[in-house]
Amino acid sequence: MRYGRGVVCAGLVLVLVLSGCGLKSGSPMADDVLPGSVGRGQPLKGASLTVTSKNFSENIILGHMIGLIFKAAGAEVLDRTNLPGSISGREAIIKGDADAIYEYTGTAWITYQGNQKPIVDPQAQWRAVRDADVRNGVTWLPQSTLNNTYTLAINKRNNATYRLRTLSDVAKLARKDPSAVTLCVENEFASREDGLPGMQKAYGMNIPAANIRKMDAGIIYTQVAKSDTCLLGEAYTTDGRIKAMDLDTLADDKRFFPNYNAAPSLHSATYEKYPAIAGLLNPLSARLNATVARELNARVDVGGEDPHEVAKEWLVREGFIKEG
Repeated sequence: MRYGRGVVCAGLVLVLVLSGCGLKSGSPMADDVLPGSVGRGQPLKGASLTVTSKNFSENIILGHMIGLIFKAAGAEVLDRTNLPGSISGREAIIKGDADAIYEYTGTAWITYQGNQKPIVDPQAQWRAVRDADVRNGVTWLPQSTLNNTYTLAINKRNNATYRLRTLSDVAKLARKDPSAVTLCVENEFASREDGLPGMQKAYGMNIPAANIRKMDAGIIYTQVAKSDTCLLGEAYTTDGRIKAMDLDTLADDKRFFPNYNAAPSLHSATYEKYPAIAGLLNPLSARLNATVARELNARVDVGGEDPHEVAKEWLVREGFIKEG
């Protein structure tokens, strides 16, 4: 979201902070937290930093983790998480309207940097993304093994009939019985080249347009699990709802989908000013993986817990920060 120079600063909940080329909006992170295994000596004391995220549970949790660690390290932190889509957070980092986000390497490589084919080796893809983003004023810190890539999910009852194991199996079913394959996806997945259009092309799928329904992510899981409206649904490999709703996921046997490893993506000028950020976030990324993500995501998406509190409790439990 972009704010013009004529915005009037008002209100206690919505805080507008002047920053060089524009305005930042968000809420101050007011937690009383102290350094644990990271942040000793409070190397960010006196800094005013903005954290952001996309608008799905995992990324919101990760955004709050960054903010809480910055806070424990002495910074004043503005919470600008839960921005719509991928482009909003990306633009905020490039323009300096936000300082840090947990971004995904596959999104950067395909969507932001315009490449057509993923790099199969995760570390090679991260290096390519990092090197290409230097010219955009974006700095990437080392990635985690948390790989939140796409998959298709089906409930076990329906899969007892169709016995689908791979995306190639879906393509075969679509050719044999087009009416059987109903697919529910998010709007963004429906239009992205690393989403539905590219997947259909790679696998030779021809799913009738009338059989493709667009809806919010949370509704997709519910519809796949409890109804026949969606035989298949777009899902994320680290989503806690897969296990909670007893769904099968299908293997990407042609390795179409990119690796979506989560890594801190920073406004380069911020990193140049506060290089201590690497020492704060690198240990966090080293601890994050798919198992951790599924556990925390399930607490939010299945258990209904608040993403901020989930992030905070986990950071305290793991010893990264302490309660004040």
